[in-house]
Amino acid sequence: MGSSDINLSLSNIWQSYFKFKKGKKPSQELEEFNYYLEENLCSLHRDLNSGEYKHSQYRKFVVTDNKRREISVASIRDRVVHRLIYEYLCGIFDKTFIFDAWSCRKDKGLIGAIERAQNFICQKPGSFIWRSDIKNFFDSVSQQILLKIISRKIMNQRILNLLREIITSHKVSQNERECACRKGMPIGNLTSQIFANIYLNEFDRFIKHGLKVKNYLRYGDDFIIVADNMEQLKVIRSNSIKFLQEELRLEINKKNDIIIKASWGLKFLGVSIFPKGRRLKKRNLTRVKENLNLKNISSYSGLIKKHSKIKKIKEFNWIILDYYDKQL
Repeated sequence: MGSSDINLSLSNIWQSYFKFKKGKKPSQELEEFNYYLEENLCSLHRDLNSGEYKHSQYRKFVVTDNKRREISVASIRDRVVHRLIYEYLCGIFDKTFIFDAWSCRKDKGLIGAIERAQNFICQKPGSFIWRSDIKNFFDSVSQQILLKIISRKIMNQRILNLLREIITSHKVSQNERECACRKGMPIGNLTSQIFANIYLNEFDRFIKHGLKVKNYLRYGDDFIIVADNMEQLKVIRSNSIKFLQEELRLEINKKNDIIIKASWGLKFLGVSIFPKGRRLKKRNLTRVKENLNLKNISSYSGLIKKHSKIKKIKEFNWIILDYYDKQL
């Protein structure tokens, strides 16, 4: 446990760069990095292996897609390191995750999570569902707790120092001074995906093994629990909230904290799910029109076709044709 070292060889850094570069749009920053590519990667190799690597500042911008979010973008040099770290951590931690953690994992995903949630409801149409998410999750993660969780599996000090450099590179507040009080992970980092699953794996395992809940599913920081009766679910909810507060320093989002009957239909991950069917929310078709591009056409197509009636599918097909027409 924790004995496998991270591969910081020059050849692996080159591979990580090309994995990072795949599918990226041309930009001035990318052109400049490519112009001095060999020098840049050799310099990164020296810094990583000597322990002198320092994470640079983030470029930040705000997007409003259903809710306001601040996106943090690291430099290309740092994102090559993020790719190295991501693949290393996935190799160690993914096998420790529960089956029903569905976000940012190989052979999982949004549609799979939706289908699994409906399977829960179909099996127990007379059950009750607690649906909730975490309030400001990415801004609320304790960096100290995250490092503590990681250090249970990784004991190599060189790797821990590198992880600490990446984790503490992000600050929610300018007044944060010491690692013990620092909070937050940047939305937009590849590493934040695996860090989120590592952090919430503590909650997952408490629900599955501590509370012995059978029907539990999490996608990102959104989750559901299905139980046979209301009283049972209220006890689970109370113990879960206590664990989140005391162990992970997280709060439930009160706006999305609800208990409903399965027969009423569950609004979850952009879909309304019923015991005998499901449908896509209207706002998601509008979002498709706004965000459609060559990268996401197949994903959007799968989402629309699995959760819409014939009329919506035809409408989506016209949206795709219109998009291609504009590209010509």
